[in-house]
Amino acid sequence: MALNSTSDVLDVLLKGIRDSSENNLLPTEITHLTSAFLSTRSDSTTVRPKAYLILSAFCQGARASRGKESDAATKIITKTFGHATLQYLRGTDEISLLTGISFLTALFQVDSQAACVIFAEDGLVENLMDSIDLSPSDVLSQNLAHLLGQACGHKGCRAIMSPQIVRWLEFKSGHTGDPILRGAVAVALIKLSRGAASDGPENGTPEVQIGRSDGLAAMMVEIVISEQASSVVDAIEGLGYLSMESTVKELLSKDKVFLKRLFALVPFQKSTSSSTASNDLNPTIVYGVIIIICNLVAYRPRLSEEQKQVENLKRMTKTGKGLAAAPETVSSLENDDHVKARIHSVMEAGAFSVFSAAISSNASLGVRVNVGKSLLSIVEEREYRGEVLQAGGAKVLQIIIRKGLATSGDTSNDNFNALDLEPIQALAKLAITSSPVQVFGPNVGAMYDAIRPLSILLQHPLSNLLQRFEAVMALTNLASHSADMSSRIAGAEGLLNKVELLLLEEHTLVRRASMELICNLIAGSDATFERYGGGESPNSTSKIHVLLALSDVDDLPTRLAASGALATLTSAPSVCRALIALQFERHRFLPIMTQLIDPSAAPTMEDHQDQPLQTHPGLVHRGIVCIRNVFNSIHDDRTRETITKESKEAGLLEALVQLVKRDSTAKETILQQAAEALTLLTPVNRA
Repeated sequence: MALNSTSDVLDVLLKGIRDSSENNLLPTEITHLTSAFLSTRSDSTTVRPKAYLILSAFCQGARASRGKESDAATKIITKTFGHATLQYLRGTDEISLLTGISFLTALFQVDSQAACVIFAEDGLVENLMDSIDLSPSDVLSQNLAHLLGQACGHKGCRAIMSPQIVRWLEFKSGHTGDPILRGAVAVALIKLSRGAASDGPENGTPEVQIGRSDGLAAMMVEIVISEQASSVVDAIEGLGYLSMESTVKELLSKDKVFLKRLFALVPFQKSTSSSTASNDLNPTIVYGVIIIICNLVAYRPRLSEEQKQVENLKRMTKTGKGLAAAPETVSSLENDDHVKARIHSVMEAGAFSVFSAAISSNASLGVRVNVGKSLLSIVEEREYRGEVLQAGGAKVLQIIIRKGLATSGDTSNDNFNALDLEPIQALAKLAITSSPVQVFGPNVGAMYDAIRPLSILLQHPLSNLLQRFEAVMALTNLASHSADMSSRIAGAEGLLNKVELLLLEEHTLVRRASMELICNLIAGSDATFERYGGGESPNSTSKIHVLLALSDVDDLPTRLAASGALATLTSAPSVCRALIALQFERHRFLPIMTQLIDPSAAPTMEDHQDQPLQTHPGLVHRGIVCIRNVFNSIHDDRTRETITKESKEAGLLEALVQLVKRDSTAKETILQQAAEALTLLTPVNRA
C-alpha cells in the first residue's frame, strides 16, 4: 500500500526503528522526516512529536552502534541528514528555508554534535543571512532566531558567528511588535554574550553588547506572566541564563506573581494517570524552570582556606584596583542572608511541587542533578528540613539517587561525579536531624537502600570533608534504629576502614562523628564487636588502644563515645586482658579511668596540665563499668595485687571510695557497680 501522508510514513518509521537495530533511512523517508518539523504545517501538532521520537531514536542508535567512537557516530548522522538539510538551507524560497531551519533546530536539541557539523558547513551561515535579507518575513525571522539561539549555545558554532549575524540579532532585539522574535533573539544574544566571556578572545567568538540584564529579565518575566505560549520557552531559557546574575536573582525572587506563574508551567498531577500526564510536559520548560530555581537558591561556594588564598593571588595578578574590588561588589547580593530570603520566597511560592512533577516525569540527567542541587541548598538551613520532609523531599531525593546508581552501572561507582554526590548529601542532612522513620517512613527497606549511597558519599574520592562528615552523622543516626541496621552498615564494603581513618582527622567534629558511629556499631553489630576485640582479633589491641586514647581527649562527646565503646567491649574477657596488658606496658588505662570517674583524684597528666578534663555522669558510669569488668576478669592474685597497687598510684581507689561515700547524686546502679569494683580489690588491701 502506498503511503502518501507524512503521518503515515512516520508511523511506519517509528515502528521500524523500535523493532530493528538497523538505522537505514530511504531518501523519501528522510524527506518526510525533515519536513515534519516545519512549524507552519497544519498537522504539526500530530507529526512533530513523532518526528522527534524518530530522530532521537535514530541518533541514539547511531551512537550506540559505534560505542565510544563519537566521531564515527557523528559522521553517520551528518551523512544521513546533511545533504537534505543543506539543500533546504541553500535554497531561496521561504518554505525550503523554513524546512531546513526547523529541522536543524530540532537536530541541535537531539544531537548537538551532528548539528554543529552541519551548521559549520562553508557558506551556510552567509547564505542564511543573505536569504533573510531578501525575504524578511516574521515567520522566517522567528525560526532563524531560534536556530541561532541553539547554535550560540555551542563553542564551535559561536566561533563562526559573523558580524552580520550579530548586527541582525541586535537590530531584531528592538523589534517590540513581535514578542516571539524578540524573545528568541534575546536568548541568542544572551548565549553569545555569555559564551564570549567563557570562550576567551582566542576562540574568535564576537563580543556582544546585550544591555542591562535586569531589563532583559523584566521583558522575559512579562512574557511568562502574560502566558504568551509561543514565546514562553524562549523566555524560560533566557531566564535560565540571566538568573545566574545577582541582580536578576533578586528581581525574580521578589516577584511573587512571576514565581507562581513560573511554577504553574510544571504542574504536578496526583491522579492515577499522573505518569502519562507528566510525560506530556515540555522537557525544555521543565529543565529551564528547574535551572531558574537552582540559581535562585544557590549559596555562594564555600571556599577552603587554600582556595581563598588562590583566589586572592588571582586578584593580585590583575592590574587596577577596580578589578581587584569587583568580586566583593558582585558578591554583596550573594551573602547568606540574601540567599535565605530567596529560598523563603521560592518555597512560599510552591517550588517543591515543581521538584515532584519534574522527577515524576521522564526526568533527564540535567533535571535530576539540578533538583538535587536545589534541595541541597534548601536543606542547608535546618528550619526548612521539616517542611521538605513533609512535602516528600526524601522520596524525591531517593528517586534521584536510585536513578543515579542505576546509571553508574558498576559496583565500584567510578562513574559517579561530584554532582551525583549532592542529592546524597541532601538526604544525609535530612537523616542527621530527623529520626530514620521520619525520613524514610516505616518501611525498613528504604532505610536499607540508603546505606549504599551514604557509603558512597563517605568513601568516594571526589567527596569533600563536609560530605564525609555528614555521611558519618547520617549513618550514626541510622545505626541507632536497630541492631540489624547496624550490622548492615558495618557490612558495607570498605565503610569501617574509612571511618577508622577519619578517627585520625584533626577536625574535632569529624573525629567525634566517626567515634560515635563506631560506638553505635560496636553496640549493635556482632561483626564490629569482634573486630574490636570481642572475637580475639589479632589487630584488636591497636584498635582498643585508639579507643582508650580517644577516651582522654578534650572533646566531651568524643570521650563519651570512646569510653562507651570500651564499656561495651569490656564485656569480653579478651578486651579486659588487652586493657590490663596496656596498663602494664604503658600505664595509661587506670589513669584515664580515674580521669573519667573523678579528675580531681587523678595525678596531673602531661596532656592536661593547662586545663583539667571535665567530668560528666555519663563518663563516670562508663568508667565504673570498664573498671568493674576488668577487675572482675582478674583471677590470679599476682595480677590483682599489681593492678591494685597501680590503681592506688593512679588515684583510682580514692576516686571509687569518694564516689561511694559522698556522691549522693549518682544513680544507684553506678554506686552499686563502684562498690562492687572496690570489693573485688578488698582482699588484697586487707592482706
